Amino acid sequence: KGFSSTFTGERRPKGDRIFEALGATDELSSAIGLAGEFSSEKGHTFVDQLHKVQCMLQDVGSNLATPLSSAREAHLKRTSFSEKPVLELEQWIDSYSEQLPPLRAFILPSGGRSSAALHFSRAVCRRAERCVVPLVQAGEADPNVAKYLNRLSDYLFVLARYAAMKEGKEEKIYIKPEP
Repeated sequence: KGFSSTFTGERRPKGDRIFEALGATDELSSAIGLAGEFSSEKGHTFVDQLHKVQCMLQDVGSNLATPLSSAREAHLKRTSFSEKPVLELEQWIDSYSEQLPPLRAFILPSGGRSSAALHFSRAVCRRAERCVVPLVQAGEADPNVAKYLNRLSDYLFVLARYAAMKEGKEEKIYIKPEP
């Protein structure tokens, strides 16, 4: 009938912002899974990190499916989201960034299948973040969820560049067309 239930048992229309955010997060996990498969074929050691991110996205979804306005203490205990995963992403970003040449131009999603799939994942991540921010602003989701997605998009960008570098693939740069 066009309704679905949150973890708290509340019935909401399927078009509710919570379900939009859950769908975008699920799509993000699928995109990361694809990027992980391409990266695994190339022997990248960061594939385990991508799997960990997918697991964290399940926790993101649990938090989003538990609107704070209808959550009881038992719900909150099971679906809380800490700042620890955000800090871990920042460590990963720093680690890969140190190994990359400085960025001197806008780059286009490119650099081989692993890199391009990671760039695609980054774009999906940014959409998921745009879906989550209004929920955080409305007091329905934990602010750490939005922070995690924000840092995750940066991680995916850096990782895309790292994958291209490790595979010896060229990153295509933006060239302004002549008028």
